[in-house]
Amino acid sequence: MDITPSKLNKYLMFKLPAAYFTGVRTTCLDDKKCVVKVKHRWINQNPFNSMFWAVQGMAAELSTGALVMQKIRQSGKKISMLVANNNATFTKKATGKITFTCNDGEKVNEAIAKAIASDEGQTVWLKANGINEQGIEVSSFNFEWTLKVKS
Repeated sequence: MDITPSKLNKYLMFKLPAAYFTGVRTTCLDDKKCVVKVKHRWINQNPFNSMFWAVQGMAAELSTGALVMQKIRQSGKKISMLVANNNATFTKKATGKITFTCNDGEKVNEAIAKAIASDEGQTVWLKANGINEQGIEVSSFNFEWTLKVKS
């Protein structure tokens, strides 16, 4: 069964309700990229009338994690995945609709191939940039994913 944006959004409702109720939604998932959008609303704001950093983090993590989930499914192997590390930079107030895009599908392919070939855990850093409706970057997130083939 393929992972689609619609299925991911339903998954959020049941498994990650905080992301779902704050408006995090996957809009595109293909072999190269994943796009996740979230709109600044009352439910996800901070006291400074912009989007809370953790909501941006949920959207950014989903854009990287969905790629990893899809690539694991395509490999046909049982592979565990976990965020080992992350960092973020915030450059502008996040208001309006913010789009997080991860374009690192090829990096995930390489890490999974290495994990399968070597039977050793692998790590891969994936980046997701948050862009507002004016095309200005408001935040940038990096997630270090660990991948290990289950025995």
